[in-house]
Amino acid sequence: MAFYESIVIIRQDVSSTEVDKIADDLKKIIVNNKGEVIKTEYWGLRTLAYEIQNNKKGHYYFMGIEANNDALKEINRKIQLSESIIRSSLVKVKEISKNASPILKSKNNDNENVIDVTAKN
Repeated sequence: MAFYESIVIIRQDVSSTEVDKIADDLKKIIVNNKGEVIKTEYWGLRTLAYEIQNNKKGHYYFMGIEANNDALKEINRKIQLSESIIRSSLVKVKEISKNASPILKSKNNDNENVIDVTAKN
């Protein structure tokens, strides 16, 4: 198994409870395929660089995972079937940092709310 960092962007009109449900579904796929979710971060509703499917903003959700090819295939399938996810990125990395990401650190400096940060030690 290898380490991956995944970012999904969810439509702006989706509620925060639905965002959590989508993230939980992705986590379940990873766990059911013998993977592990090492770190999750909700980066909030952010303005997109350009409009995607009539959305000017999107909910950004980050996950640091350890997964095999079966889990990755199932995650990609789930993302393609979801109408709520407008963009996604999956990048292979050497390790997952236990520290907060730079985006989350900048949000903390701006005194904005941080909804979810989870990291296993």
